[in-house]
Amino acid sequence: MSKNNTYILAIESSCDDTAAAVLYNDKTLANVVAGQAVHEQYGGVVPELASRAHQQNIVPVVHEALRKANVKKEQLNAVAFTSGPGLMGSLLVGTSFAKSLAMGLNIPLIDVNHMQAHILAHFIDEEGFDKPQFPFLAMTISGGHTQIVRVDSYFEMTVLGQTLDDAVGEAFDKSAKILGLPYPGGPLIDKYAQLGNPKAYKFTKPKVGDLDFSFSGLKTAVLYFYQRELAADPDFVEKNRNDICASIQYTIVNILMDKLKKAVKQTGITQVAIGGGVSANSGIRKALKDAESKYGWKTFVPKFEYTTDNAAMIGIVGYLKYTQNELEATGYANTQVMAQSRLKL
Repeated sequence: MSKNNTYILAIESSCDDTAAAVLYNDKTLANVVAGQAVHEQYGGVVPELASRAHQQNIVPVVHEALRKANVKKEQLNAVAFTSGPGLMGSLLVGTSFAKSLAMGLNIPLIDVNHMQAHILAHFIDEEGFDKPQFPFLAMTISGGHTQIVRVDSYFEMTVLGQTLDDAVGEAFDKSAKILGLPYPGGPLIDKYAQLGNPKAYKFTKPKVGDLDFSFSGLKTAVLYFYQRELAADPDFVEKNRNDICASIQYTIVNILMDKLKKAVKQTGITQVAIGGGVSANSGIRKALKDAESKYGWKTFVPKFEYTTDNAAMIGIVGYLKYTQNELEATGYANTQVMAQSRLKL
């Protein structure tokens, strides 16, 4: 079978987005995502509701991806899917569908680590976007994960540091919730931050060892700040929303950049990539670009549609596994492969 003309169908269902993509080699032909508005009223993702919505969405989403790509099922060479980490109920929907489809078409089934996919999304062929050279550092920042990873090859990755408690996306969303902003609040903090003074209010940065992160203390600091200021002035948040959001974002960006600078110093690697939903944040993107001129780094920021959860990033890992030696050594996944809510990089 020729691997120079490869069609991969990819499925992503790790949290609350049902996504399907079709890739031709390393190019995205279609990348379809169905969100779930049902969680907004609860201020966060409700796992049971998420898995039910995936069951409703997965068939039409896959159908739409194939239609947009103008590819028939019979043309597919393999099916790639997210096996973890994520919400177990959500993962089971995508895993079961991928297994059944691959079995029905009698084509290879390829399991993909969701966090690995966030990093390797940089290798999707997109005009105007460079690909990092090995070795490089990758910072994965999302609602569920915060890691600094050394990447020596497509499938040789070493976690240098990670959060000890909450993820950075959780810090953004919970801070927003404290301020009365609707879910998901992270993008709203970014929106208001662009209009405010980032040094208006000072929040302490956590003191944790080496390259690890901690955000639980920052959430508590924001809560106490909110309670104290609201007691003195019930309209405090309304009057100062832009400055509060700018100060929170400034603190979080500094926490991330301090660790990243330390990782670059320790490894001597100056190629730095980011991935995950929080990499869409304008403050983080600006800080990375500033580091290019200030420190001589070469930075890589993914195309916006590849930052949040999507299936194209699952597809590129599937393609790389399909064409690289890794599959020759380990073989394809079989129908016994299990979804795993906790899966190490």
